[in-house]
Amino acid sequence: YLCPCLSVARVAPYRILLQTADSQIYWNVACGSSRKEITEHWDWLEANLLQTISIFDNDEDVITFVKGKISGIIAEENRLKQGEEQEEDCGKFREAELKMRRLFGMPEEEKLVNYYSCSYWKGRVPRQGWLYLSVNHLCFYSFLLGKEVTLVVQWTEVTQLEKNATLVFPESVRVSTRHTEHFFSMFLNINDTFKLMEQLATIAMRQLLDNEAFAADRSLPKPCKTLRNVSALKRYHSRYRMAFRLTQDERLDGHTDCTLWTPFAKMHVVGQLFISNNYICFNSREEDLCQLIIPLREVNMLFVDDFSSVLPCPVSISTKNKMNFLFANLKDRDFLVQRISDFLQRTPDSSWGDTSPLSLIGHSMKEKMKEEAWNIHFSEFGRGVCMYRTSRTRDLVLNGIPERLRGELWLLFSGAQNEMATHPGYYGDLVEQAMGLCSLATEEIERDLHRSMPEHRAFQNETGIAALRRVLTAYAHRNPGIGYCQAMNIVTSVLLLYCPEEEAFWLLVALCERMLPDYYNTRVVGALVDQGVFEELTRAFLPLLYEHMQELGVISTISLSWFLTLFLSVMPFDSAVLLVDCFFYEGIKVTFQVALAVLHDNMDALLSCSDEGEAMTILGRYLDNVVNKQTVAPPIPHLHALLTSGDDPPPEIDIFELIKSSYEKFGSLRSDVIEQMRFKQRLKVIQSLEDTAKRSVVRAMMTESAFSIEELEELYCLFKSKHMTSCYWGSSSSAAERHDPSLPYLEQYRIDPAQFAQLFASLAPWVCGGHTSTLSARLFRLLDQNKDGLVNFKEFVTGLSGMYHGDMTEKLKLLYKLHLPPGRCVCEKVKDYRYYLRMWAKEKEPKTETIKDLPRMNQEQFIDLCKTLYNMFSEEPLEQQLYHSIATVASLLLRIGEVGKNSGSLQSEDIGDDAVLIGGGGGQRRGSVLDVDWSITFEQVLASLLTEPPLVDYFEKKRDFQNKMAASKAQRAVERQTSSASDHELAQHST
Repeated sequence: YLCPCLSVARVAPYRILLQTADSQIYWNVACGSSRKEITEHWDWLEANLLQTISIFDNDEDVITFVKGKISGIIAEENRLKQGEEQEEDCGKFREAELKMRRLFGMPEEEKLVNYYSCSYWKGRVPRQGWLYLSVNHLCFYSFLLGKEVTLVVQWTEVTQLEKNATLVFPESVRVSTRHTEHFFSMFLNINDTFKLMEQLATIAMRQLLDNEAFAADRSLPKPCKTLRNVSALKRYHSRYRMAFRLTQDERLDGHTDCTLWTPFAKMHVVGQLFISNNYICFNSREEDLCQLIIPLREVNMLFVDDFSSVLPCPVSISTKNKMNFLFANLKDRDFLVQRISDFLQRTPDSSWGDTSPLSLIGHSMKEKMKEEAWNIHFSEFGRGVCMYRTSRTRDLVLNGIPERLRGELWLLFSGAQNEMATHPGYYGDLVEQAMGLCSLATEEIERDLHRSMPEHRAFQNETGIAALRRVLTAYAHRNPGIGYCQAMNIVTSVLLLYCPEEEAFWLLVALCERMLPDYYNTRVVGALVDQGVFEELTRAFLPLLYEHMQELGVISTISLSWFLTLFLSVMPFDSAVLLVDCFFYEGIKVTFQVALAVLHDNMDALLSCSDEGEAMTILGRYLDNVVNKQTVAPPIPHLHALLTSGDDPPPEIDIFELIKSSYEKFGSLRSDVIEQMRFKQRLKVIQSLEDTAKRSVVRAMMTESAFSIEELEELYCLFKSKHMTSCYWGSSSSAAERHDPSLPYLEQYRIDPAQFAQLFASLAPWVCGGHTSTLSARLFRLLDQNKDGLVNFKEFVTGLSGMYHGDMTEKLKLLYKLHLPPGRCVCEKVKDYRYYLRMWAKEKEPKTETIKDLPRMNQEQFIDLCKTLYNMFSEEPLEQQLYHSIATVASLLLRIGEVGKNSGSLQSEDIGDDAVLIGGGGGQRRGSVLDVDWSITFEQVLASLLTEPPLVDYFEKKRDFQNKMAASKAQRAVERQTSSASDHELAQHST
């Protein structure tokens, strides 16, 4: 607020005031009751404001900027305080949402998620305003110092999100698209804002990958909910599921601090208790000290005793396998007790088919010793899903899981055990449903069955092959979005060696849908993302090697095969399976650690390489000779090793030493850091794939269209934007109907008649005033060859190219066909059924269409054609000459039709019995009846138009598509600015 310093009766002991040299008025910027408090305010101002105001030329601009910034902070702080005390004020939020729609032209379907006061940097000048984060867009508005700034960015166009601080900008968020970068700074809480941006960008990337993401977006809360807290909760859901390997539908209800009595350590461990739909989970505050997962289906008894216990707020939980867990110091015990009490027990487990794995488990002294070590561990820490998981558990895993226990522990550590237990009979039903079905996925599965570990005897007979076929086919039937991807057969065959079919199926589900997300799809997006993460990690840990390998282009080549098959395709089986043990326990971080360790061990040799082939040979030979000296069965020969060993094979590398080395050198990697790196890379990878798709579309259309490469790229972006908009804002058809990833790129994206009409009105060279919508609808029906009510990009460009780049005959032929079925819909035409049946039969003939093949035009269609032509010339310089020419041609064609009728050119059997009144001016003209015998041909229309030079010049004139596109963009910008200007007073008041 503005006040003279001495006019305040009570002043704070410490204040920060702003005063200009020529004024006696002070601005109260901040106040504090202690020196420490005011120093904190000053530090924030010094970091975020002082550097910024130094760029202004005069004091007035400085004061205006500071006033806007401080007022925005106060407004946002008040809003956040209200949200903490009670649910966010629906009225204010709705007001902000309405303002967003007015400012940026958004429909009601576009939901606002949150809004923030901040500064947007245009060059070196900050513009104080409001940032609006909606489900599908990032928007910014500012009206300051008489200047207005409006920005709209689709989340699907974002290529990078980064939070950083530089000399030029204070701590800021950088939002990058393909063409530009936007910087936002001076947030009250930049971390919360950035995390919400990450979440919304992630949703957008999912939308580009599959259609299910559009349906998922509808689940976002309504505006009057506390969306700030909800977005944080969504992040907690994801982290919670990842930490405890739970299914995607698990939702975190809450968490609380507590202690857990650990009988193996004889002590109370401090940590957090998490409660969700079906699980109680515990994680110790000290990393790797203790982790616990208790499915509610396993809970047998709940006991609360405040009287005999010396512990505050105790809860004792007993499970069906006779394990007891004592929690204490619970801050919200009542919620936990109520949650367990309300849970309904589920149906007992049931399995399907053969319950034995394919592998023949061997016996050796080392194996027996390992089994005994695990049995001791089970007796002390428990066995099954409720087992205590500690650092000792990890040590046992790193030493290699015994063959007999491998399937059981893989199922436990991956979380697949929980999914199988809660879906009894599911696998058997899937196998029955998928049996006998033929698809592209089943064909690919059949082709790869005999390539799956052919060196292993379990897959040298029909028993193993049949089991592999059933598991892969069942999964393809469960998840047609993935279906089948190469490398799935290799991983699944290994799972079947240690697990029965049903367990192998659920392990495959855990791999494809949770542990390796988006790895096994047609574009292997997840593997490409982790390839980018691996490059970034290599640059961080091995910078010298990274530079050299980038020059050779090796990292991208090696990492894809390593990650897709978890080293199973590049390393001897008995060694690689130990890495699978670690993977199921630790997750993807183990794969990165081992990959970095492999590069580190070969650093000197790789640095001396001069080409990619030499580097690949070095790494291939190294991995071929990673051996497991503790293996039970005779070593399975690695085919690649047999082919490349040569006369002087390299020395053997012990797999246990490699794993130990990876933990010693790169064990500092954390899963949460990897997930953050994955997010950054996912933006790059998906946008890169979208650019590849665009280039493929443009190349394909170059042979079928006369548009230039740049024009086709602009058209593709515009068309795709319309498609995405239809998916955003609840059109009549679903996203799945509009986007089919299995189709060629030219046909994947589709738009409906309303969106087509918008593009036609802004881009078509034939502007027909009020008749434009009619012409657009007719062209849409003509292009919609499969009659599904949608037009793809190829069809759209084909129609537009004919209007811009066809010769006069082609343009007239298109115009002529627009006034015949199917361009002219059934409700518009005369009920002359036999006549149109003959026309349709001609159009469906496979031969190349010529002007002689075009159907004849009847009188009503001819009248509509004349109406279109009259509307087309309203904005032409030679308007009167064109009108005169059309009148002349119309009179000539009417006489030609009369002559043709009299000569009997239209046979009586082609004429219907119904007479229809001529439509004129939107109504019917009494006393005038259409002559159903009258007709003309396209050749006659063409010949008549050629007699009039103004019409010839009009249709032969080359239209400038670039100007049309630029005018369309400018018009959209003007409309947005007009909408913004009408509301600038409200926005200025809010700022």
